[in-house]
Order: sequence, then structure tokens, then C-alpha cells
Amino acid sequence: MNSPKPSSLPFLQNNSLQTSFAPFLEPAYTLFFRSSPMTALQTLRAEFRPTLRLAIPLVLAELGWMSMAIVDTMMVGRLPNSATAIAAVSLGGILVHVLAFFGGGLLVGLDTLVSQAFGAGQREDCHRSLVHGIYLSLALTPFLMAPIWFFDSLLGYARISPDIIALAVPYSKAMAWGTMPLLLYFAVRRSMQGMNMVRPIAFALVTANLINAGGNWLLIYGKLGAPAMGAVGSGWSTAWARIYLAAVLVGYLLWYDRKHRTRLLRTPIQPDLMRIRRLIALGFPAAMQISLEIGVFALVTALIGRLGAVSLASHQIALNTVSLTYMVPLGISSAAAVRVGQAIGRRDPQGAADAGGSAIFFGALFMTLAGIALLLFPRAIARLYTPDAAIIHSTVLLLAAGAAFQLFDGIQTVATGALRGAGDTRTPMLCHFTAYWIIGLPLGAWLCFRKNMGAFGLWAGLSLALILIGIVLLFAWRRTVRKFGAAV
Repeated sequence: MNSPKPSSLPFLQNNSLQTSFAPFLEPAYTLFFRSSPMTALQTLRAEFRPTLRLAIPLVLAELGWMSMAIVDTMMVGRLPNSATAIAAVSLGGILVHVLAFFGGGLLVGLDTLVSQAFGAGQREDCHRSLVHGIYLSLALTPFLMAPIWFFDSLLGYARISPDIIALAVPYSKAMAWGTMPLLLYFAVRRSMQGMNMVRPIAFALVTANLINAGGNWLLIYGKLGAPAMGAVGSGWSTAWARIYLAAVLVGYLLWYDRKHRTRLLRTPIQPDLMRIRRLIALGFPAAMQISLEIGVFALVTALIGRLGAVSLASHQIALNTVSLTYMVPLGISSAAAVRVGQAIGRRDPQGAADAGGSAIFFGALFMTLAGIALLLFPRAIARLYTPDAAIIHSTVLLLAAGAAFQLFDGIQTVATGALRGAGDTRTPMLCHFTAYWIIGLPLGAWLCFRKNMGAFGLWAGLSLALILIGIVLLFAWRRTVRKFGAAV
């Protein structure tokens, strides 16, 4: 494994600094590595470049993904009734995302199967998993689209304002038409990143933002003769951007196969029930974990919707902000899953332990800095979305709660990816269920409605849940590393 150039990570290259600061850093290092500070620093130095080489395109892809939602919120926030428009986009998008990302979670097993097969040098097996991921995507699409057409009844039970429902329902139906290409994108993306083809993924997401922003400009405001559809136009624009995403990745994979003769098109296409069963066995716990996480924020969004448009708009702004910072460890998490899986595939348990521990450390470091930024610049962040003073004041409080869990969110996100690379998707699912739904959500609802703390009370409950998840999954990874140690 190659080490980075001295200029790439200078604070890890200075031996005198290592000696001087080792006694102070030892407690932090031992959380991520089962080794001395000096050995841990050497591991970080060795892992820095290969981790970043894989992670940076995936981080850019995740940032590109999240920026679509941010651009949607900003552009509908310039409509005459910005609070209602932002609230409608928040509610309309959340159900679509819960369903779509449940489907995407079922495809997460491709991270494990493809990366381990690629590490073992079995490219045909990678292609077989991709084909079955596509089969699974096609089968899931009608089941994930159908509930969207009952969304208006759900919102009625939640006692959401009729003005918000009137925009949220058609917005969600427009977005739903992008479900099939979105699942296809997930299947192809998981397979490509497992085979170290990550740059096209970043390109697809970055350019899809241009498609989405252009579509928003045309359909929200009615430019160049297009109908002025308001918030609903943003839903149609997002659906078209997702079709573009799938087309770019499929096109690249076919071009790569033709150029490098990887025999992709000669992959047997007959269904393999054992492989589909393995995909579902790995993917279902991951799908449940993702759905539990998105679902708790969906329910919190619905509960905050009962507090009025201002509270819901400030919640959406704060949620977009912390989701944006979350994209960085999420990209690192995907890199961790791939690198841990590939190391296991080539029968290198120590390499798997080093790859996972380093990735968790890098994710934690970034999110610590992100938490500091949320504390220092909350008003500036809120003003990016809206000039409304009431929304800005409410958003500042929520960003303070968000700052409290940034470090632990980084740890839990990357640890989840590292565990996934090792084939463990069950532990994160159980952890998310317990912390979010048994502890965080009931506490947050009590603080919000019984103690009259409003939206901040719900965010405080979620903050505690994420802190607990981060701690538990870090120790779950350490347990996995001990198993690796027994195999060395």
C-alpha cells in the first residue's frame, strides 16, 4: 500500500510532533485503533491517500445529491409565500424519500458482494450481482410508487394545514415518477463503486444538479414559455434529473465494457435465487436502518408541521444544513464499505481493520469541524434560505442542537459503512431502532409538547439518539476488529 507524499498530510509526517502530542492524543487514537499512538499515526498516514482517492468522488456525489434538495428549497423559498412553499417541499419530499431509500437500502448488499468479489479478482461475479440488483430494482418500483397516491389521506390524519397539503401532494406525485430510474441508479452506482469506478458517479451527480436547477427555473417560475407550476414544478424537475442520473451511469458502464472488454454484456441473465436471497439478506437490515433514520425525521417533520409554517420552514432549513454536512461522512462511509470489503475479499483482515478505523477517524474529524461551523455561523446559514426574521430566529436554535450531534453522526455513519463492508448490516439497524424510536423520539415529543420547547425539543431528542448511536457503533466496530485480529 502506497503512503502519501509528505506534503499531502504534513501533521502526520512530523515525527517530533508525533512524539510531543502522542500522550494527549492516545485516548482518541485508541477509540479507532487497537494500537499505540505511533502505530495509529503510521496507519493513518498509510491509509490517507487510498481512502481519499476513493472517498472524494463519492463525497462529491453525495454533496451533489444533497444540493438538489437545497436548491429546491432555496428556489421555492423565493416564491411569494415562502414558508408554505418550503414546508410543502419538505413534507412532499419526505415520504418519497422514505420509500425510495428503503428500496435503495435493499440494494446496499451490492457494496458487500461486489467489493468482496472484486477484491478476490472475480469480475464476472461482480457483473452477476449487478444484473440481479437491476432485477430487484425493477421488481420494487411499483410497490414503492403506490403509497404516494395515498399521501393526502396520511397528511389529513396528521392535521397538517390544508394550504401545505395542497402543494405537498402534487409535488410528491411528480417526484414519484423518478422512482424507477433512481433505483436503477442505486444499483449501478453500488456496483461501480465496489469496482473502484467512482469518478463517473461524481460527474453524474454534479451535472444532474445543472439539469435540476435549469428545470426548476423553467417550471417553478414559468420561464421561456413553460407553465409556472410553483413548488410542483420542482418535483417534476427532480424526476427528470433522476432519469438523467440513471442514463449517465448505464451509458458509462456500457462504454467501459466496450473499451476494456470486461464481458459485461456476456454475463448470464438467468435469475439466481440464491444471489437474490443473499442480496435481500444483506440489504433488508440496511433498508430498515435507512428507513428508520429517514422515517424518524419524517415523523418529526409531520409533528413540527402541527406547530405552524414558520416552525416547519426553520426545521427544513436546519435539516437541509445538517444533511449537507452529513454527506461528507456518508461518502467516506461508502469508501469504507468498499475498502473493507475488498480487503476481506483478498483475505487481508489487518488491511480491513486499518481501512475501517482510518475512515471512521477521518469522518469524525470533519464532523467536529462542521459542528464548530454550525455554532459560529447559524444566522448566515439561515439567511441563505430566507430573509424572514422569524424563520431565521427559529433556525438558529435548531442549528445549535444539530451542532451537538455532528461528531457522533460522523462516527456512526462511517462505522455503518465499515461494518457493511464486513457483512454486518444488522447491528446498525438494531442500534438505530433503539436509539431513535425507543429513546430519542419519545423524549423529543415530550420536550416539544409537554415542556413547550417546540421544534427545539424534538431536535434535542434526536441529538441524544445520534450521540448514543455513534458511541454504540464505534464499539461495535472495535468488536469486529477484534474478530479480524483473531483471523490475522
